[in-house]
Amino acid sequence: MKFVIAIIKPFKLDEVREGLHSIGVDALTATEVKGYGRQKGQTEIYRGAEYNIQFLPKIKLEIAVPATQCDKVVEVIQSAACTGKIGDGKIFVLDLQQAIRIRTQETGENAL
Repeated sequence: MKFVIAIIKPFKLDEVREGLHSIGVDALTATEVKGYGRQKGQTEIYRGAEYNIQFLPKIKLEIAVPATQCDKVVEVIQSAACTGKIGDGKIFVLDLQQAIRIRTQETGENAL
């Protein structure tokens, strides 16, 4: 099993969710987060004054998938979240040692 973590732009969430749904991934966790990468934030002008915003709004997706489906999940996220501009985000893939469904006590891929 694999655990996929993706940091994406907020307006790309629906496209990514629809893409994942189209390949059979119906369960994910989305969290509103703030952060920055190479762009180091951005400068905005409000009422003539310049403000430096260091932490930008992002969406963090967490998805547990069978190892056989991982490459397709990464491919879908990458294509749906890409704008071609700085700040598109990152995808991290981790090994998932164990998964347990609390309600039924199912374990492993059955719990996904």
